[in-house]
Amino acid sequence: MSGGTDIAAGVEAHREEMVALRRDLHRHPELAYAERRTSDLVAQSLSDWGYQVSRGLGGTGVVGTLALGDGPRRVGIRADMDALPIVEATGLPYASGTSGVMHACGHDGHTASLLTAARVLAERRDFSGTLNLIFQPAEEGGAGARRMIEDGLFERFPCDAVFGLHNWPGVPTGQFGFVTGPAMAAADRVVIRVVGKGGHGAAPHQTVDPVVAGASLVMALQSVVSRNVDPLDAAVITVGSIHGGLAANVIPDSVELQITVRTFKPEVRDRIEARITALARAQAESYGAVAEIDYRRGYPVLVNHADETEFARRVAAEQFGPERIQAGFPPITASEDFAYMLQAQPGSYLFLGNGDSAALHSPGYNFNDEILPVAARYWVALAERYLAA
Repeated sequence: MSGGTDIAAGVEAHREEMVALRRDLHRHPELAYAERRTSDLVAQSLSDWGYQVSRGLGGTGVVGTLALGDGPRRVGIRADMDALPIVEATGLPYASGTSGVMHACGHDGHTASLLTAARVLAERRDFSGTLNLIFQPAEEGGAGARRMIEDGLFERFPCDAVFGLHNWPGVPTGQFGFVTGPAMAAADRVVIRVVGKGGHGAAPHQTVDPVVAGASLVMALQSVVSRNVDPLDAAVITVGSIHGGLAANVIPDSVELQITVRTFKPEVRDRIEARITALARAQAESYGAVAEIDYRRGYPVLVNHADETEFARRVAAEQFGPERIQAGFPPITASEDFAYMLQAQPGSYLFLGNGDSAALHSPGYNFNDEILPVAARYWVALAERYLAA
């Protein structure tokens, strides 16, 4: 494999175009399964650079394949393309031009950096094997990874390993983070409707007050992690929304609680579901009300495979030096649908520091363009290293 300096020079030659591309994508964000312009741009670019392009997996997904030499190995690299239903507040000259939609998670940067890596890899042609570049729709809650798999992703484009990357605010610019094993949490959503009997606020004795029952449930839920989960296991239960009533002097018929649950182990996930269900029913009943529970399991735990994670770590150390790898990088309680790909294939999902930026999913968030060449260079190195001639 050619040296890191050569790869860096190849990426640097396209830096201005890469930044312009990222900002163009930022200016034109598209929601899950509606990434038509983005998909067209990705497909045309890959085709221009000599990739065999396949479209339609997961609706708007794109896969670019480049096979060189007679090497038997096959590697997949994934970037997500979708934006979020958030009103942008950055004030940037390239801020979203679509009302109520913005790239608040950096998928514009993920797409731009992998596209640039695709271009450099096609120019260098310094590997032997099959490279599958996966541009995925609908990561933000739409389970686009699962849908691409259901549409035959890994049957049509076999991969011996698959890799993904996410920028991470709060981590120094260009620093890498690797986690072996559970790296991102499972995410479940619970909606509990506490149903009572409404009436006049001046005569509460004639009602069954769901507000009081709901408030009691919120407090009871705080005991689940502290008293029903092993202190050595991480878990989060957050009541993010409570809705009930429209006037100060009226007791409503019902109150709705919306809850997110984050866990890293299947047995903890099962335990928390059982406890939330039992507590909701018992708390409601103790006030004469009824709890209607809609418990929906979301993305599974993202589990990085040991060998592939060590390989990914070595690539970063070879290209950028061991000082660029954060020691003891912790698991993250956010979730990611790349977990489905790692259930289907060996691989690893890594993190790249976005510096001191606003938080992900914030109206003020912006992808740090300084890490675009870092990500692109890393992907070129990883692909060439995995498919070494």
